[in-house]
Amino acid sequence: MVTQHRYRINEEITAPELRVVDAQGRTVGIMRRREALEYAHQMGLDLIEIAPQAQPPVCKLMDYSKFAYELQKRERYQRRQQQQHQLKEIRFKSNTDIHDFNFKVRHAREFLLGGHKVKATVLFRGREILYPERGEDLLQRFWLAVEDIAKLDQPAKLEGKMMTLIASPDRAKIQRKQTEERIVGRSSEASS
Repeated sequence: MVTQHRYRINEEITAPELRVVDAQGRTVGIMRRREALEYAHQMGLDLIEIAPQAQPPVCKLMDYSKFAYELQKRERYQRRQQQQHQLKEIRFKSNTDIHDFNFKVRHAREFLLGGHKVKATVLFRGREILYPERGEDLLQRFWLAVEDIAKLDQPAKLEGKMMTLIASPDRAKIQRKQTEERIVGRSSEASS
């Protein structure tokens, strides 16, 4: 029984002619399939088809278990390098005070600069729901405070006793802002 690999190895390779490459990436040459398999057997290595779409297909001479280990290691490294973006929530009451509002906006800006989406939520308790315009005003002020580094994913929307707005980081705006800050910082240093 032939086990299923992501790459074809040895007898699984079907192309009549192959471009053979050694483990260091140096080209050995173009060989017929049978010759390449014999050459790999003499060297005590596996023949691994790494580029089946090429003409002729490219095959690498190396130990398959070593090749699989290196591939797994490379994939692990790439997964580690990917940033995990989360949806961070900032909650307000409909009558949130200015100081609390500014404090929460500062946190939202940090989240956005960190690459996370931010969900701003206004909670209405009891009869506060009779005045949804207060929540809209609060979310509008929130949006004005973060619009220089964010883009609006979902405008303010009332759902039950909550009104939400979702903003995500806008890389172009963030880069522009950071460039402006660097220019202002240089000019202030020069004038000192």
